[in-house]
Amino acid sequence: MPQSSRPYQAVRPSLPASPPAITPGAPAFVPRFDDGPGRVRRRRPPGPYRRLFATPGARAFTAGTLIARLPMGMFSVSAVIMIAGSRGSYALAGAVTATGLAATALVAPWTARLVDRYGQARVAVPATALAVLGSLALLLCVRLDAPDWTLFAAYAATATTPNTGGMSRARWAHLHRGDAAALHTANSFEQAADELCFMLGPVLAAFLCAALFPEAGTLIGAILLLGGVLVFVAQRSTEPPAAPRAFAVSPLRAAGMPALLAVFLVTGAVFGAMEVVTLAFVDGPAAGAVLALQAGGSCAAGLVYGRVGRSAGLVTTLTAMTVLMSLPLLAAAGTGSVLAVAGALLLAGMATAPTMVTGMTTVQRLTPPGQSNEGMTLAVTALLGGIAAGAASGGWVVEHMSPATGYAVPVCAAAAALAVAGMTKARQP
Repeated sequence: MPQSSRPYQAVRPSLPASPPAITPGAPAFVPRFDDGPGRVRRRRPPGPYRRLFATPGARAFTAGTLIARLPMGMFSVSAVIMIAGSRGSYALAGAVTATGLAATALVAPWTARLVDRYGQARVAVPATALAVLGSLALLLCVRLDAPDWTLFAAYAATATTPNTGGMSRARWAHLHRGDAAALHTANSFEQAADELCFMLGPVLAAFLCAALFPEAGTLIGAILLLGGVLVFVAQRSTEPPAAPRAFAVSPLRAAGMPALLAVFLVTGAVFGAMEVVTLAFVDGPAAGAVLALQAGGSCAAGLVYGRVGRSAGLVTTLTAMTVLMSLPLLAAAGTGSVLAVAGALLLAGMATAPTMVTGMTTVQRLTPPGQSNEGMTLAVTALLGGIAAGAASGGWVVEHMSPATGYAVPVCAAAAALAVAGMTKARQP
């Protein structure tokens, strides 16, 4: 029969009547759509971050915690600028901020325990309000030229600031319990957010204090902290349930936790030493931008790391950190160029986020159920202690040797953290 005389037949797309059954490990069925001869369009599955924020309520509580976390990078810089400008003493300013750090290390785990026991909303709001009152009291004491001891007392009151990053991670752990890949992506995002806030916070604080008035950084930081926490706790649908108990066992007694906290302690020395040594090496207004490069490298690496399906081992990430932390030492000792050191810091920072993500994931795994906030706050406390020790060690080497030699301190600290992690892994059954 000639072609033109054939009866009309509808052309149906060659799609299966029903999607094939999905077995574990097999790729999911992806629909195909014909756009014309030789053109086939596939619907791409959503990426890990799109799936993460598709969780109901995730975007709202993330916005709150980002607002509340930004002041964490503002308060110390604001306090130093405010106190040094008013009293003419950087030594006094440093002592006041160190007192606040020590008070936070003592108070933060207890605040986190209350959050686990009574719920985020019931504890975080009054704890934040007390911390904000401490910041405002510090501002007034500086403004009214009160005695020096009042500065220490006021800044110590800010130690009740809740660990908003830990509370956010606890929500992700509650929403994605049993889904290791989603939890890995969430922890990677949280670490990238930490780096972003600590990169932008000092810059914003310095700008506000210079452009408006010396107390502006502290004042606006307090407003952002309180507003962010209120937005965060208002998202009750994603809040993990409280775990009241008469006699709570500290996460410190969990198997493997003390050794892991030792790793966090020594890792903190890497960050503290790197900051002080870089400030001494650059010695100028460009120091902040050079340090921001390290944070930027960590932020970018954290986002990329979150797209990987699972965490690497802590020994693996600490090995990478030890190797990459040697780059600033080589650049400083070999060239003495600030630009070379800046590029080396950008690369060195790329080991920070994967190490912290892997460490926090391990903390979540070792922490008993219902105590995730306390477990992660203990890790942050150990990290802060290490930062203080690293800053002191780096400063000593810079003063008695040279800034270039000071870059050996973070390398040694990273190697020590790797050794502790390796011994811990070797003892595990």
